[in-house]
Amino acid sequence: MNERAPVGIIGLGVMGSAMSRHILAGGHVVVGFDIDPVRRGEFPGSVAESVADVARQAQIILLSLPSSKALAQVAAELAASATPGTVAVEMGTLPLDDKEAARALLAENRVDLIDAPVSGTGLQAADATLVVYSSGDESAHEQAMPIFDLIGKQTFYLGQFGNGSRIKFVANLLVAIHTLAAAEAHQLGSACGLDPELVQEVIAAGVGSSAMFEIRGPMMAAGTYEPPSARLAIILKDASIIADYARSLDTPTPLLDAAIPLYQAAAEEGLGDLDAAALRQLLAELS
Repeated sequence: MNERAPVGIIGLGVMGSAMSRHILAGGHVVVGFDIDPVRRGEFPGSVAESVADVARQAQIILLSLPSSKALAQVAAELAASATPGTVAVEMGTLPLDDKEAARALLAENRVDLIDAPVSGTGLQAADATLVVYSSGDESAHEQAMPIFDLIGKQTFYLGQFGNGSRIKFVANLLVAIHTLAAAEAHQLGSACGLDPELVQEVIAAGVGSSAMFEIRGPMMAAGTYEPPSARLAIILKDASIIADYARSLDTPTPLLDAAIPLYQAAAEEGLGDLDAAALRQLLAELS
């Protein structure tokens, strides 16, 4: 691939727009589309009129989509408009069966779909420290690698299509549990009269810390959950997908199963659009 060839991106939310900026900084034209006109208006690259418009201009197209319905819709439009040999990269956390269906549809039209979700929040997307879990056709993966190098700090090629999602399910199981554990720890610290800022500093320095404690703990200590690095509603969506997948394998996930009702309760309390660190607020209210 010409390193300055246009790159397409469909889905211009927190992750998609952040990745776009790094690709632009890498010297590419970035052609973007989103159904939300506000997001299109804020996009720093070249705004496309439709999915088909993106497909006409780019042969590597990143998909940063919120739902299986959106993926099915975009896959159908790409299948009808993309040039054979186009590489589409699905970067979300969605049910694997839905990704497989999109892959099969695109393959009929000689478009390769890579399953390449990322590890990281909007903060990591903003500073290009995402980790990419790429899986699928190796030649298509190699075509996309220069773009992965721009948006993340490390890329793992994991072999057969779907292994990217399988690894992401493992990773996000830990994200969901560790975020709740951090909230629980901060609530315990506050309940026994400790300064939340002190709790954050001391625990982050010791073996009880985690990536989620270090990312979301400062938000919990400050009681400030906006702007979100990842919305609580998104973590809940991912956790539900992972729990369903684990049940299909008949493997137990007792901690995840215990965490999901608290995420649901937080969403019902109107905290879904805040950062997932807002679990700390829920626990405070429950106390």
